Amino acid sequence: MLCVLLEIMRRTLHASSDEVGVRLSRPVTIYDVAAYAGVSISTVSQTINRPNRVNPTTRERVLKAIEDLEYMPKAEAVSHARRGVGRIGVLGPFTSYDSFRRRLAGVLREADGISREVVVYDHESASVSLSPLLRTLPITGRIDGLLVMGLPLDDLLAQHLLTRGLATALVDSRRPEFSSVTTDDESGGAMAARHLIERGHQRFAFLSEQQRSDGYVSSSQRRNVGFTQALAQAGLPTDVPTVLSDNDLGASRRALPELLALNPVPTAVFASHDLLAAGLLAECRRTGVRVPDDLAVVGFDDGPVAEAAGLTTIRQPFEESGRVGARLLGDLLGGSATGVRHIELALELVVREST
Repeated sequence: MLCVLLEIMRRTLHASSDEVGVRLSRPVTIYDVAAYAGVSISTVSQTINRPNRVNPTTRERVLKAIEDLEYMPKAEAVSHARRGVGRIGVLGPFTSYDSFRRRLAGVLREADGISREVVVYDHESASVSLSPLLRTLPITGRIDGLLVMGLPLDDLLAQHLLTRGLATALVDSRRPEFSSVTTDDESGGAMAARHLIERGHQRFAFLSEQQRSDGYVSSSQRRNVGFTQALAQAGLPTDVPTVLSDNDLGASRRALPELLALNPVPTAVFASHDLLAAGLLAECRRTGVRVPDDLAVVGFDDGPVAEAAGLTTIRQPFEESGRVGARLLGDLLGGSATGVRHIELALELVVREST
């Protein structure tokens, strides 16, 4: 073990400035990684298989060792040799948003067509670091490809996935290196604004979910950009106030007094997604605020909640986006992909009683 560590240190000290990583003259083992990181082999194994259970500082040392040494676990080497394990991974905020559960349903319906099992990895939101999971998934050998839903990839993670050669496609996010399927949030926001303008409204407010990180541009922010751009094109003021809410019905119900306290009082509210809009509508009806006479409400997504609430909304093709994403990944795995493809699905305005 000491000889291995000394050899790694020697190669590190004498590596040229443009050399990427550290290379041994034989296949790298888990013992090499443990020695390089100064941890036990059980800690390396835990980092690969359950990264969230490892102390962040220790985990980072192990991940850096894996990347520097270009370590490939034996399981991954075996899976490469037999050309796949027959599984794809799907990563997204499934327990946080119903919209992603509906996208997942589309993936599952398509999975039979690509003859692979689906392994679901739930990730709370884009505000929580993706790094440990996405840095370990490509080296576990458990999946042949990965579908990432609604979670942005930074440059380092994107490069890591490319370097490790894990076939990856994106749904509801986009990078130039990966095939993706998206909708245009800005155009959806503009649809909502134009509809309200046609109804005669000139005083507006946004109801948006609290964003916990400034490290990415959210779909809510893009929808609001499209909304204000449409107001500008119509010659209306664009300084639309935003009221923030947590992602639940109770919080959006409590937003009504804050909206009605704005000066001037809005006659129309654009909510960044339907759950917020539905809570707002429920509170309007409870307190006697007439919808749409006193306050019109538009949401974004469409589904059973919007239909039950009589909510005007922007319909997204959730199930279709999941099917198309799975198809893109299947093409990558089957060797029939002709290059990176970016597919944009159409949105639709659905008018109901709330406007």
